[in-house]
Amino acid sequence: MANEMAGKTVLVTGATQGIGRASAKALAQLGARVGIVGRDAKRTEETAAMIRAEVPAAQVDTFLADLSLMSDVRKLAEEVKAKYSELHVLLNNAGAIFTTRGVTKEGLEQTFALNHMSYFLLTNLLTDLLKKSAPARVVNVSSDAHPLARLDPRVVKAVADPGGSIVAPKRIDIDDLQSERSYSPMAVYAMSKAMNILFTRELSRRIEGTGVTANCLHPGVIQSGFGHNNGGFFGWLVKIGGPFLSSPEKGARTSVYLCSSDEGGRVSGQYFKNRKVAKVSAAARNDESAKVLWEKSAQIAGI
Repeated sequence: MANEMAGKTVLVTGATQGIGRASAKALAQLGARVGIVGRDAKRTEETAAMIRAEVPAAQVDTFLADLSLMSDVRKLAEEVKAKYSELHVLLNNAGAIFTTRGVTKEGLEQTFALNHMSYFLLTNLLTDLLKKSAPARVVNVSSDAHPLARLDPRVVKAVADPGGSIVAPKRIDIDDLQSERSYSPMAVYAMSKAMNILFTRELSRRIEGTGVTANCLHPGVIQSGFGHNNGGFFGWLVKIGGPFLSSPEKGARTSVYLCSSDEGGRVSGQYFKNRKVAKVSAAARNDESAKVLWEKSAQIAGI
């Protein structure tokens, strides 16, 4: 229905390309007022102009932030609170994969900073506004890459159960959140996506009963700007594989579903794939890890 989100305000990060751009446009088509967050001023304004041209009645606001920097995340949160008296949906979508380990000027490993800490800090800074606007929801874009996350070797132990089979308890390596011991692009990216799920689960637990839900999702393997920030073999592989991937519009379907559907407002703490609840890895549903990750993230963010 064209007006099913009329009167709702949505903030979308990473909205200038790929599924973020497609999600912002689709939500505007559903009648929502959409705030789009981008790092580049030109691309952000071009995205807003595109939405306004294709959705004539759309109300679109632009915000600029480099979400790998916590100072920019804080500035963004203040601008959002000054602009909006209500916020009904926060769609944390921004993310990237980096072939080599890099550190931001604030001293954080860039994958960890962008893919996890921006979700964590922005959501925490906007939680009071979301609660005030309830019913409201937080939607976090994760990935089916999450099972590839590095596991803490101290807790990957073979334990014989009474039936004689082997059970291997697992959790992500909470003691090396910034990949200082080793760096593998896919493993580090996967770890950040497992963190998205753990964060969603712990957030859902902490906001239960407030009228705010929190869910996360796998968008599919999408033809977008993802991976194009890298050069060399990885960047080449992403580019030649593009024609065989799903469109950003298809990839945005589950994000838009969780932002707008009745189910997205009822269910909380779940991982969705193809608009249905899906299973996650053992490491990504470890509640102890979720709590420790929250505490360490809060310490890093200074909240």
